[in-house]
Amino acid sequence: MTVWDRPEPPTRPAPLDRERIVAAAIALADEGGLAAVSLRKVAARLDVGPMRLYGYISTKEELFDLMVDEVHAEILPEEQPGDWREVLRIRAHRTRQAVLRHQWLADLIGGRPTLGPNALAVTEGSLAALDGLADLDTVLRAVETVSAYFTGAIRREIADLRAERVTGLSERDWQRASGPHLRRMLATGRFPALAKAVYDGADIDADASFATGLEWVLDAVAAKLARPPA
Repeated sequence: MTVWDRPEPPTRPAPLDRERIVAAAIALADEGGLAAVSLRKVAARLDVGPMRLYGYISTKEELFDLMVDEVHAEILPEEQPGDWREVLRIRAHRTRQAVLRHQWLADLIGGRPTLGPNALAVTEGSLAALDGLADLDTVLRAVETVSAYFTGAIRREIADLRAERVTGLSERDWQRASGPHLRRMLATGRFPALAKAVYDGADIDADASFATGLEWVLDAVAAKLARPPA
């Protein structure tokens, strides 16, 4: 039985429910990452004894599942667009925005699918947008491919942000600090393609990089959907 199937215990004198527990856990994670979340710390935030929480949540993993599903409510669009590209585009951008607000989510997406109602609704919207445009296996691979792109891109972006916090160096500061070493390495002539990319490549921000890569992936999916079955 999953946490979504298990009923909550009867109301007790101090008001408590899964919604309040999850909100407190998300607040802790937003402040200090997943390492800051434990049932004991959530109970302290709610000013209740830790054992009270076990009537609602059995393990920390269940709590993480509930947290992920709660944030998926932020990913759901207000209205479902009719065009499949727009559906997947909106899902990608809204997922990125949600993870930038809740950076701990980068550690919990991309693995086994979560089975909460909000996450299932997000997946349903993606599959429904492509329904009938190709055979089912092609539709599934299309959704998986777009998801793999934005999950990887988001995780890389969050890794950069975390490195900035840990080192205290912005990307520009890090580039300046690393510049002398990189220039010496490139001057050896052993890395001509990399040297061309470093000296001649356009420097674009994270928003533009994410959007450009997403459109390329959507173009590839569109080409596959347009191809007649073998």
